[in-house]
Amino acid sequence: MKQITSIQNPFIKSLVLLQEKAKARKQSGTFLIEGNREISLAIKGGYEMETLLFLPELISESEAKKLTTNVDLIEISKEVYQKLAYRDTTEGILAVAKTKSLQLSDLKLSKNPLILVAEAPEKPGNIGALLRTADAANLDAVIIANPKSDLYNPNIVRSSVGCLFTNQIATGSTEEIIAFLKERQINIYCATLQNSTSYHTQNYTTPTALVVGTEATGLTEEWRKAATQNIIIPMQGEIDSMNVSVAAAILIFEAKRQRGF
Repeated sequence: MKQITSIQNPFIKSLVLLQEKAKARKQSGTFLIEGNREISLAIKGGYEMETLLFLPELISESEAKKLTTNVDLIEISKEVYQKLAYRDTTEGILAVAKTKSLQLSDLKLSKNPLILVAEAPEKPGNIGALLRTADAANLDAVIIANPKSDLYNPNIVRSSVGCLFTNQIATGSTEEIIAFLKERQINIYCATLQNSTSYHTQNYTTPTALVVGTEATGLTEEWRKAATQNIIIPMQGEIDSMNVSVAAAILIFEAKRQRGF
């Protein structure tokens, strides 16, 4: 079995680039995953692993092999592990995985889908939180409109605690996504301050897309005009908006409540 002990090793340097550069991930079609749970969820979600790297002080070779078969297994030193890992609590295991296509056409929707659309989310923590909420509600899909960051960014992988791999995800332009939803007769409910009605007055038991924007600028006019109905979560304090992941959770679980969970 191969062993790597130096952070100057060319392969390790290439993995550092995968962690740091979206361009490297796009060119290679691969990204890094750390942690037993995250790797297991990725495998369950149909992601193909190319290489497993393990630190023998934290996980044995036999335990690493249990995760998946027919992949290269590399034993690494503590120095190499610390160079590659973002966390100290990821059980000494990392994987190089192949990215997936995130095309709208790849989505497999139920007859009565419930979808979350997020327009131009920027903060990895917010994206991770949206994916966790989507997983908790077992949504049909999460669609990112006009993405500002690469979804295989390690901060998104980490903040989603593996839910990047448990959700159906697609990306596209606002125009493409609106056309996709309308073609499939999916009602569009946009969370916005303008020309809105209270969110709990609407019926989400039919095919539904809940659309949220950024806290700073909200949704673009294109979404507001395309909406079946613009909706708002009434604020009773001094501020007029809340964190996007919190707002999305309120809307999603109101829809789930109406659908009888």
